[in-house]
Amino acid sequence: MKKFFLLYFLPLSGMAQEAVFKGIVTDGHQPVINATIRIDKAGKQVYTDEKGRFFINGLQAATSYQVQVSSVGYEKKTFNAVTSADTTNLRFVIPSRWSALNEYVVTGTRTSRRKIENPVAVNVLEGKTFQLTGASNLGQGLCYQPGLRMETDCQTCGFSQLRMNGLAGGYSQLLINSKPVFSSLNSLYGLEQIPANLIDRVEIVRGGGSVLYGASAIAGTVNIITKEPSSNSYQVSEQLNLVNGEATDNVVNANLNMVNEKQNAGISLMLNRRDRQAWDANGDGYTEIPRIKGQSAGLAAFLKPTANDKINISAWTIHEYRRGGNKLDVPADQADQSEERTHDIVIADAQYQHRFSDQSNLMTYLAWQNTRRRHYTGIDHTDGWGNTRNHSINGGLQYNYTAKGLLGTVQNTLTGGFEVLNEYTYDAIPAYSYLIDQNTLQTGFFVQSDWDLTRNMTVLAGARLNTHNFLPQPIVTPRVSLLYKLLDNQLQVRASYASGFKAPQAFEADMHIAFAGGGVSLIRIDPNLKAERSNSFSGSIDYNHATEHYIWGFTLDAFYTRLNNAFALQETGTDGNGNMMLLRINNGYATVQGMTAEFRANYDEQVQLEAAYTIQQSVYSQPVQWSAEIAPEKRFLRTPQHYGYFIVTALPENAFNASVSGVVTGPMLVPHYGGAPGVPNDVLLTSPTFFELGTKLNYTLPVKRFGQKIEFSIGVQNILNAYQKDFDTGPYRDSNYIYGPARPRTYFAGIKISG
Repeated sequence: MKKFFLLYFLPLSGMAQEAVFKGIVTDGHQPVINATIRIDKAGKQVYTDEKGRFFINGLQAATSYQVQVSSVGYEKKTFNAVTSADTTNLRFVIPSRWSALNEYVVTGTRTSRRKIENPVAVNVLEGKTFQLTGASNLGQGLCYQPGLRMETDCQTCGFSQLRMNGLAGGYSQLLINSKPVFSSLNSLYGLEQIPANLIDRVEIVRGGGSVLYGASAIAGTVNIITKEPSSNSYQVSEQLNLVNGEATDNVVNANLNMVNEKQNAGISLMLNRRDRQAWDANGDGYTEIPRIKGQSAGLAAFLKPTANDKINISAWTIHEYRRGGNKLDVPADQADQSEERTHDIVIADAQYQHRFSDQSNLMTYLAWQNTRRRHYTGIDHTDGWGNTRNHSINGGLQYNYTAKGLLGTVQNTLTGGFEVLNEYTYDAIPAYSYLIDQNTLQTGFFVQSDWDLTRNMTVLAGARLNTHNFLPQPIVTPRVSLLYKLLDNQLQVRASYASGFKAPQAFEADMHIAFAGGGVSLIRIDPNLKAERSNSFSGSIDYNHATEHYIWGFTLDAFYTRLNNAFALQETGTDGNGNMMLLRINNGYATVQGMTAEFRANYDEQVQLEAAYTIQQSVYSQPVQWSAEIAPEKRFLRTPQHYGYFIVTALPENAFNASVSGVVTGPMLVPHYGGAPGVPNDVLLTSPTFFELGTKLNYTLPVKRFGQKIEFSIGVQNILNAYQKDFDTGPYRDSNYIYGPARPRTYFAGIKISG
C-alpha cells in the first residue's frame, strides 16, 4: 500500500508541437472517479470522469512534467512523466487510504456513486463494524451509526424498534437489496432476526422521503445489502455470549461462496443458528430477556449471460421461537404471565439488469415475502392465543439514461420508473376481540434528475406520484438535494428538502400487545384518521483531510421535520375485559429538529476512530393525553434529547487488533402504567443517562499449508453493567416499562475459520 508507481508510457509518434497526456487513474482494482490531475508547470488541472479517465492537452512535446494525482480518501502522489511528440498514454495507481470514504453506494440515487460524490448523504454500516463490536445481528449493529438508536420496548417478548432522528420505527423505510419488501409486521422482531453473516453492508440515508423507494421514509431509509459471491471462499464461526455471567446466547454461522472461472456466475449460501436462554433481572421469576431459538438459511446468486445482462436472485427463510414471562417449561397458556411467538418467514427477490450502452440501462425486479406467526399473550391462563398471516409482493421497473455535456454541463443521469407494493395482514386474538384485517395497495411513478452541473456542483431533483388504496386521491412527493464541493473536493456541502406521508393504516406498534394495568393494552385506529404529511429539511458540511500518514474528517448535519396531522396514541379507557384501550389519532402538528456531529480519523492504519453524537428535540403542537390519570404532555415519549456512539480500533489491519466501543443514551420521558406491586397509578418518569462500554480482542492465526485463517476473539459488552434497576415485578407488571440498554454486562468468546 505504500508503493506508488507509474505503470507504463506508450509514446506515439507524430509531428505536432502540442503534446497530450491521457490515461486512467485506479486504486489497483477500480477507477477513481473525480480525481484531481494537476500539472503546476503548465498551469493545468483536470478531473477524471466516471471511468477514471483524464485528458490534458496544450503541453510541450518532449518535456518532463510532474503530475500530481489526488482524491479524498486516497494517497496523494506525484509522478514524473515525459510527453512524446503527440499523445502519451498513462496509467496511475493511487491506493485507498480509507475505504469508508471511497466505497460506492446505491441507496441515495439507485445508481452506483462514490460515497463522497453522492448528492444524498449516505452512511455505511460495514461487516467490519459487526466484527469490532461483537454484534451478531442487524439490530445489535445499527446503534453504531449516526442518528440511529435501537430501543427495546417490551421486557416480556423483547420487541425492539429503530429510531432515526428522533422518530419511531414506523417512520423509517427498511429495504432488502433496495426493495421495500420488509413488512410492518417483520419490523417488530425482524431487525434482531437478520444475522450479521447474511449482510454485506447496510446503507443508511437519514431524513426525507425518497423519490425512488416510497414516501413513507420520513425519518430515513435503511437498505440491507445481502452478500453476493465474488470469489471461492468459506467461513464457519461460533460466538458464545454469557448474559450477566448466567444465561447463554450461542450463535453459529456458516457461509460458502462459489464463483466460476469466467466470473459470470456465482452463488453464496448462508446458515445461522441462535439459541438464547431466558434471563430474569430482578429475581421475581419473570423474564426481562426472553428465550430465543432460531434458525435461518439463505442464498444469493448471480448470472451474467452476456456482457450486458445480469440476473440476481436471493432468498432466505427464518424460523424463530421466542418466549418470555414465567413457567417457561409449561405451555404458554398455563403460565401466570407469558408471551410466546413462533415465526416462519420466507423472503425472496429476483432482479434483471440490461445495459444498452455506457449511457443507458434498464432494471426490473420482483420481490415477495410471506410470514406466518402463532402467538400467545396472556395473564392467569387467559386464552390469549392468536394467529397472524402476512404477505407482500413488490415489483417495479427503472430506466437510467446519462446525457453527457447537456447544455454545457458535465452530465445528467435521468431516471424514470414505477413500482407496485401490495401487502396483506391478518392478525387476530379472539379472546381480546382484537383483529387487524388489512390489505394495502401502493403504486409509485417516479422521475429523477441527477445532474452534475459542474465538477463541483450536483443537483438531484425528482418527484413521485403516489397512490394508496387508503387515500382518496394521489399524493405527489418531491425531493431536491444539492451537493457543492470545495477545497479540491475535501469539503462537501449538502442541502436537501423532501416531502412524504404515512397512510392511515396499522403499523408495527399496533401489532404489539403489551401488558399494562393488570391486563393488556390494545391499539385501535380512529376511523376518521387522516394521512400524516411531512416536510423535511436538512443541511450538512462534510470535511475530510488526508496526508501521507493520517486521514481525519468530520460531518455536521442539521435536520428539521414537520409532521402535519401528526399521529399520536391517546388513552381512551378500558374495554369490557378491563384491557387498556389506546387510540391512534391526529394531533395537530409535530416538529422534530436537531443536529448530528460525526468525527472520524485513521493514523497510519494503526489507530482508527469513529464517533457521532446527536442532539435533538421532538414535540407536538398540542399535548397528548397518553394517560387518563395525569396531565397531557407535548414532548415525544421514549425519545432522548441526546445520544451517540464511538468505536476506537488499534491495529485494525494486523493479525492482532483490539477495539473499544461505547453507546450513550441520554434521559427520556418514560410512561409507567400502574397495576404492578408498589405502582398504584400511572406516572411519567425521566430515565437516567446510560453509558454502555464494550471491548473486544481479536487474533488471526494463518494456516498457510491449507490457505486458511483461524480467528479467536474475546470481549465484554456493557462492561459497566449500565442496566435498568427498577423493573416491575409479578404478573401484573407494565411490560412496556423498559428503557436503557438491551442487555446487562455480557461476556463473549468466538472462533472463526475461513479460507
